[in-house]
Amino acid sequence: MTSLASCSGRAAHVAFESGAATHAGLVRERNEDSYLLAPEMGVWAVADGMGGHEAGALASSTVIAELKSIGSAVSAPDLLARFEDRVLRANARLDQIAGQQGGVLMGSTVAVVLVYETFYAAAWSGDSRIYRIRNDSITQLSRDHTEAQDLFEKGLLSREDARSYPRRNVITRAIGVDMTPEVELEHGVLEPGDTFVLCSDGLTGHVADQEIIGAVAADEPQQACDALIALTLGRGASDNVTVVVVRYRPELAQGSSMAELLDRRG
Repeated sequence: MTSLASCSGRAAHVAFESGAATHAGLVRERNEDSYLLAPEMGVWAVADGMGGHEAGALASSTVIAELKSIGSAVSAPDLLARFEDRVLRANARLDQIAGQQGGVLMGSTVAVVLVYETFYAAAWSGDSRIYRIRNDSITQLSRDHTEAQDLFEKGLLSREDARSYPRRNVITRAIGVDMTPEVELEHGVLEPGDTFVLCSDGLTGHVADQEIIGAVAADEPQQACDALIALTLGRGASDNVTVVVVRYRPELAQGSSMAELLDRRG
């Protein structure tokens, strides 16, 4: 895991608008996705469980339950350290549960956005994605941990062939499948209006990047999530689908602070 040692500082309130939506889809009987909205901690997450039926749902909910306990960090490095600790806890817990159930294969992807003051980190394991929309441009911050993506990066598959590769959904990293979880990280500085989209592969299997930016640009976060779920359902929704949208609105925090000041003055 990569360090955010340069991202330190005094805790400050920043404003975010968040939305989330999830659906089992039109083929799967059970929704094995889970998500977390915790702006008070600066944490948003999507997890996509694997292992089939109850095992997958238990795996993703276990990861999210650990992330819920991160609490209030005192610096960006502290927030990242807390996140890393919770990932290790979730990994150990899933290994324990799998052992109790006779060694059943179970695990979960995770895609997380962490924020402290104006610093952010995008962390992920598996093929759940994290996008950042800035100045009407969409960037995929995460890199799919899949067999197809690995072959593409080695030059053995074209981008088009990777999309139709028979084993394109085989993931190469996940929480709970190895003794030591592998999580990749990107980090940077927030700009006003930055919007993050976290999603399970049930969305990206049916909806293109430009359609994501179109939905997010047109609506508030919750409406954008609902629209993206509806678009996926309209195209068959062959998998569970979960979307979290987070928009950075620092002017709202400034407005709140001024209102509080005026209120204190009577």
